[in-house]
Amino acid sequence: MSDRLIIKNATQLVTCSGFEAKRGAAMADLGIIEDGALVAEEGVIRAVGSTERILDGVDTRDCTVIDASGKAVLPGFVDSHTHFPFAGYRLEEYGWRLSGMLYMEIMEKGGGIVRTMSATREAGRNELIDLGRRRLDAMLAMGVTTVEGKSGYGLDLETEIKQLDVMAALNADHPVDIVATFLGAHAVPPEYKGRSDDYIDFIIGEVLPVVARRHLAQCCDVFCEEGVFTPEQSRRLLLAARGYGLQPKLHADEIAPLGGAELAAEVGALSADHLLQASDAGMDALARAGVVATLLPATAFSLKEPYARAREMIRRGCAVALATDFNPGSSFTFSIPLIAALAALHLAMTPEEIISALTINGAAALGRADKVGSLDVGKAADIVVLDFPSYLFVPYYLGVNVVRQVIKGGRVVIDT
Repeated sequence: MSDRLIIKNATQLVTCSGFEAKRGAAMADLGIIEDGALVAEEGVIRAVGSTERILDGVDTRDCTVIDASGKAVLPGFVDSHTHFPFAGYRLEEYGWRLSGMLYMEIMEKGGGIVRTMSATREAGRNELIDLGRRRLDAMLAMGVTTVEGKSGYGLDLETEIKQLDVMAALNADHPVDIVATFLGAHAVPPEYKGRSDDYIDFIIGEVLPVVARRHLAQCCDVFCEEGVFTPEQSRRLLLAARGYGLQPKLHADEIAPLGGAELAAEVGALSADHLLQASDAGMDALARAGVVATLLPATAFSLKEPYARAREMIRRGCAVALATDFNPGSSFTFSIPLIAALAALHLAMTPEEIISALTINGAAALGRADKVGSLDVGKAADIVVLDFPSYLFVPYYLGVNVVRQVIKGGRVVIDT
């Protein structure tokens, strides 16, 4: 395949143009070029504009040429919050939830994160790589070209490193780019029950140095939640992680309003995620600090919880991203079409805001807005060609994949 790619005649070239997160009303600006064209060389976008202007005098020999007549062309989607490298499933917990059992009650019963911890500790490296590869294949087919993967199902030195090492191996071998996040503080493991301060000491003193020395993660996350880790414990861990060069992220204000959004703003986190219970003051703090509010509507849907107040966040000037939260318990899905539909129907987000949230703002939530998330000159040629003429089909075709082709680094990797 040629290292030169030309896409022409796109009914809509949806550029989502920008090199930082779109905030508030700016999320509605998708930078659409009608009858658009794009040129990429050696995996990098070199020209964007109307077909007439871009192809004037261009030699199309020895090129991969895609005629996108009747199709919309978008940046590759960025799924900025997943827990994909895990083993085992939690089928019985689904039934428990349907019968009315609450998330924290399931955890107290020995289910939840700790159950997946046991299965992931027992799984071999090759098993996790095989599981991860199959999941990434499915994500790629839905247009995801960059994904965040979290550890956090080991809760010990050996398994946390194993999860991160698996992601490093997959990142070197799979078309989807993986941004690895260390989430050792995902829960308190059984061996530290009742000693959460000691567990934070263990993570800071024994696990973080290994993660940093081996360059296995770009970010550090913590489940700042009632009954898990306090804001004080979370602050201590994230500041220590920043000292090792890891960017802070937070599971914040998901179940109880603990001030996680405010803490994310205080420590300059890349993102604060979930935010079902975020306060008005927390939203304002995120907006002022430029912290991306990453919303995970499939989790609220699965847990039958009230949805995050996306409309209010956008009104207050936040940059909102959307992600799947793919995990075996509270959000067993990596369906971008489902996320788009839930965002439209239950978060009251407009189609334009949804596209921004799944592209440039998702990239910003991973510190990658300067590299991916929009169709701008100089960025990676990570591109999705829809099977329809408008981006509106992404939320409109409920739960159905509308992706025809996926281009990663200028090369066609999915062609349905």
